[in-house]
Amino acid sequence: MIGCIIQARTNSKRLPKKILKNLDEKYNILEYVINQLKSSKKIDKIIIATTLSKQDEIIVNFAKKYNYEYFRGSENDVLDRFYQCAKKFNLDIIVRITSDCPLIDPNIVDKVIKKFMSTNNDYVTNTFPRTFPKGLDVEIFDFTVLTHMWKNAILPSEREHVTQFLHNNKKFKIGNFKNRQNLSDLRWTIDYEEDYQFLCKIIQKIQNRPILMNDVLKILESEPELKEINSNIDPNEGLKKSQEEDEKFKKNKNI
Repeated sequence: MIGCIIQARTNSKRLPKKILKNLDEKYNILEYVINQLKSSKKIDKIIIATTLSKQDEIIVNFAKKYNYEYFRGSENDVLDRFYQCAKKFNLDIIVRITSDCPLIDPNIVDKVIKKFMSTNNDYVTNTFPRTFPKGLDVEIFDFTVLTHMWKNAILPSEREHVTQFLHNNKKFKIGNFKNRQNLSDLRWTIDYEEDYQFLCKIIQKIQNRPILMNDVLKILESEPELKEINSNIDPNEGLKKSQEEDEKFKKNKNI
């Protein structure tokens, strides 16, 4: 079974409760992520993986209200949350999507899954190196690889960012799905208010559902000034903070 695990929490320091903010008159950010992924032809099950924190009960209530599958696990050890979720739902192949990517393109998701299924890679993504806009990130791995990561990852960044262990260990075969054009300078994810304002404006201008990458590119081609709304944000801020925690961890453990 191919299961898509959407990691979701409300305790965002940069933009609190961002995934529950409405992007239009009808749907919030988390709903956009789910609705986009529903158009995938290869995903068998979509699961919201949230935390055991009391403040994330609002996500659980949302899932129950709309009859979405959900799982609750560790807030900080996201790798454990993924492992326990995949184990509970008997997933063979895991598609990792974060809940701050409301424009995730289901066609791109399916192409990354197809590459994973047709190669002998341990892990396939479209971010290594990135050639797609940030916010269209897809990661695929199977339960055997997830179990290995879960058992062996020790650094804070490896527990928080789920697949960082694979990047830190050269023995794994990593496949990358590349876009024909390098669009890595574009930012379609949501971490800050500027991101939110950008996506609200983009979504207002597109009638198609699901919204595909080319739909957004057409808007930006005709209105390039929209890209300036959130162009000043460091795309690697979150990982950099985790790597700083890694150095503290290594120092304390004499690694």
